[in-house]
Amino acid sequence: MARDAETNTSHTAAAMRRRPLGTGGPLVAPIGLGCMSFGGFYGPTDRRESHETLARALDLGIDHLDTANRYGDGISEEVIGGFIKDRPNSFTIATKAGIEPKPTRHYDNSPAYLRRCLEDSLRRLGVEHVHLYYIHRREQARPVEEVMETLVRFKEEGKIGAIGLSEIAPSTLERAAAVHPVAAVQSEYSLWTRQPELGLVQACARHGAALVAFSPLGRGMLSGTFPTIADLPDRDFRKANPRFAEPNFAANRSAITRFADYARSLGHSPASMALAWVVAQAPHVVAIPGTRSARHLDELAGAFAIELSTEQRAMIEKLLPLGFAHGDRYSDTQINGIERYC
Repeated sequence: MARDAETNTSHTAAAMRRRPLGTGGPLVAPIGLGCMSFGGFYGPTDRRESHETLARALDLGIDHLDTANRYGDGISEEVIGGFIKDRPNSFTIATKAGIEPKPTRHYDNSPAYLRRCLEDSLRRLGVEHVHLYYIHRREQARPVEEVMETLVRFKEEGKIGAIGLSEIAPSTLERAAAVHPVAAVQSEYSLWTRQPELGLVQACARHGAALVAFSPLGRGMLSGTFPTIADLPDRDFRKANPRFAEPNFAANRSAITRFADYARSLGHSPASMALAWVVAQAPHVVAIPGTRSARHLDELAGAFAIELSTEQRAMIEKLLPLGFAHGDRYSDTQINGIERYC
């Protein structure tokens, strides 16, 4: 009954609690939809199921989609484009560029490359303008000031509405914001990855940027069920991730099981309570959990109806204290391109 009540009230709650993507930016629900899974990142995709999920998102008041040109080599954008073709202006859409996978993965923030990527993304999405455009990974050899100038030109041309940066250090935001306001900074943020609290949450607040939290459910670990690592597809990110390798995985599962039991004792799903925790950390935080299942999206939307009390937040902190996770959040290979700042 509790979960049904959460879902039934979620649409109203989403409308009441909308947050800006940057100072003066578009208002979106505090929980959006990450669309990496539409590109097959966590297994084969089903376009019909993805479209059902997008339709359910609209029903629930989830109005912000986050994708990238690298998600399935454009498949995620094509899936979204096919859905919005007959539903223009139904979502606030963000996409990203800056990762070049060939011949080997590297980062390109040059004006020519970003322009080509943007034009391709707009074509796949079937739009002339995207609300938010991120640099997916920063090219370290190129000054961020130069990259910002490129993005400002795109904005002046009407191709993008706002500028975003992904997986950067607070110092990079400081430099970028001196050129032009940054609307959003994307970073992994959840109960098991709290590095943004060491400076990025605060830097975003100072500069009027939204902190867009990806993987807010710990790459599935906080969803209430645990992945079976041996059965994951070879290309699944988690296969090579230290937190999913033993003995780390068993230790993480044990800690999170106690949190899941506590969430259920309050009448909440673990996923909805984990999301409610993320968006409660600051008024400029927006979470973008990923799913391609309409049924799962109903569960995630339950977070809209949860107001964590001081006592509940203290208990969550006791069950999953800062830094509880065993293992690094990335392997040495996976962390390539991520800016470290502590």
